[in-house]
Amino acid sequence: MLYYKDILEKNKKWAAKKLAENPTYFDEMAKGQHPPLLWIGCADSRVPSSDVIGAEPGEVFTHRNIANMVIHTDINMLSVLEYAVAALKVRHIIVCGHYGCGGVKAAMGHSTVGFVGKWIRHIKDIYAKYKPELEAIADEDKRWDHLVELNVKEQVYDLAKTSIVQHAWQEGQFLHIHGWVYDIKNGIANDMDISMNNTSALDEIYHIHV
Repeated sequence: MLYYKDILEKNKKWAAKKLAENPTYFDEMAKGQHPPLLWIGCADSRVPSSDVIGAEPGEVFTHRNIANMVIHTDINMLSVLEYAVAALKVRHIIVCGHYGCGGVKAAMGHSTVGFVGKWIRHIKDIYAKYKPELEAIADEDKRWDHLVELNVKEQVYDLAKTSIVQHAWQEGQFLHIHGWVYDIKNGIANDMDISMNNTSALDEIYHIHV
């Protein structure tokens, strides 16, 4: 209970600090949100999206799950994506993975069961797709890092495959998708040089005529 009461007190101090800096801060927040960015990240407590990029409340619309996955049957993710793109008109989507991701590590093994095991099965599919490339890396930690990177790459592509994103592009909406990997050891987010603003990098079979 001590910890629970402590975080409530921290909230009060934070609110008071914001009001001291700007007496109309919360009045302005209450008027609505217009974030330019949707962040799809891992639920890992060490990777808080707003803190990582120095953003203020109202600047980042966020969806987080284990291993920053974009799964086309995930109604929660699709609902967030649809609202961010169609209603909020975000201009950028960042898929941010991180080195040391436990979900990616679990997907490299054989013992995970339960709901987490079902969730990370999708990462096993990525491992299988790039198996020769991954298993050419002898060092297990480096192989883990590379699978983190490949997972981000595949999630960027999976975003581009959605009808939500393709409809926005067909309507001429400015929307760029990026892939990042955050390094917990130094606090730096690394751009994986994976950026998409159209379907040209996708096989034609994934093109949707909305």
